[in-house]
Formats: sequence, structure tokens, C-alpha cells
Amino acid sequence: MEVEGSSKKMIATQEEMVEARVPIPYRDQCAHLLIPLNKCRQAEFYLPWKCEVERHAYEKCEYELVMERMLKMQKIREEEAKLKQAQKQGGAIPLIPKPAHA
Repeated sequence: MEVEGSSKKMIATQEEMVEARVPIPYRDQCAHLLIPLNKCRQAEFYLPWKCEVERHAYEKCEYELVMERMLKMQKIREEEAKLKQAQKQGGAIPLIPKPAHA
């Protein structure tokens, strides 16, 4: 299953996520890592020093998704700025020149 606009593929299926009772906001491309993390947490009674490997893998995946979205948004903003600058220039020579100190 491919998610639009992301380089990561969905690994966990909807059925697996429903069976593991993953909350809807957490059903993203990192859900396949959240399922074993939650199982480990329940087995270890949510002790913070347990399940470190699973938690690190899940948090790294989430971080990579956030960074990917940030880079895409930055590219969109740069393209919009270029377009806006091109429209502002209009390709015509301005009738009133700008002062040197502006």
C-alpha cells in the first residue's frame, strides 16, 4: 500500500492495525513499528527502561516522516516565492527606478 506524497510504504495492513487496536491518529507509515512497541510495553508493564530498542526504532521512523514533510513544505515555499517574484517582476522594466539605498 503506497501513501501519496511519501517515500515510505505502509507495511502494516488495516486489519493488523485494527487487531492491535492502534489509535487512528497513529496509523501512519510507522505503525508497523508501533505494534510490537505497544506489545512490549504491555508485557513489561510500561517500565521506561524497557523496550528501548523498539521505542528508538519507532521514534526514528516518526522523525524521518516529519523531516520529509518539512523538506517538501520548504520546496513548495521556495517554488511559490520564485513564482511570486516572477509575477512581481512581470518581465517589464519598471517606470520608476528604485533608490540606491532601498
